[in-house]
Amino acid sequence: MELRQIEYFIEAAKREHITQAATALHVAQSAISRQIALLEDELGVSLFMRKGRNIQLTPAGKIFLEHAERGLLEFEKAEQKIKEHLNPEIGRIRLGISTSLSVHTLPIMLQNFHKTHPGISFQLHQGTVPYLIHLIEQGNIDLAFASPVPKNHEAVHSKILYTEKMVLLLPKHHRFAGKTAIPLGKLKNERFITFRSRLSLQELFRDACGQAGFEPDIVFEGEDMDTIKGLVAADFGIALMPENAVTYNLPAGIVTAPLHSPEVSRSVGMIYPRSRELAPSEQLFSKYTEDFYERLYQFGQ
Repeated sequence: MELRQIEYFIEAAKREHITQAATALHVAQSAISRQIALLEDELGVSLFMRKGRNIQLTPAGKIFLEHAERGLLEFEKAEQKIKEHLNPEIGRIRLGISTSLSVHTLPIMLQNFHKTHPGISFQLHQGTVPYLIHLIEQGNIDLAFASPVPKNHEAVHSKILYTEKMVLLLPKHHRFAGKTAIPLGKLKNERFITFRSRLSLQELFRDACGQAGFEPDIVFEGEDMDTIKGLVAADFGIALMPENAVTYNLPAGIVTAPLHSPEVSRSVGMIYPRSRELAPSEQLFSKYTEDFYERLYQFGQ
């Protein structure tokens, strides 16, 4: 079994057409057909079946494709890592960002990092923390910013970069506007705007309400922070939001207030695979990130 055969097979499976695969790979159609035939002979199964002018994967072909793509990805990663070991100032970092994470400091950090290490580029992915962990397990991303930071997870190591409090967003004419601190229990009759149930921020919010002795009346669930802010400004309800998220794009009709009884906060940090050591470029970025947030929270935001 040769790497060339794997590459030809994956391209043909992706396009479901031998001629199109040959065109994409800049080789003769006969070369594609011959290498796939040799691969099928070695495996002892048919990988494709004819469907008109097109081809379609057999059940065995679907199984082989799943592992072939993963194997090819590992070869590509190995080639990249070797290049990075020869020169840690080059490479591409596939970086995940959890959906509900306020990232207004991230562009600044990435820009500053790129000035110092211009040979290292980024490919960004966004999703929930479980989804990002899945991508790390599959080898599709290298590391990720996550909140909350998972503890003692079997697939990923984690480090906390900082902890941020949740603050209350109120319309400026609300009866609690101007209060220095508000007990969460006094808000039991309010209408709440929250993040979607599959996001960790709603779970954090519901747990806090449970500690305060009530079940919240949720009138809207969303993912976009600016939408939630806009609805609060329109007096549709009130919301809890990470303190970093209220430092920008806050409508004029909103005021913020701290909470107590209980205070609500979440951890923000970085996760990376247990199954391998970080590549040199990833180590550079990880150390830079730790130093960046240590300085940021040492001297204030």
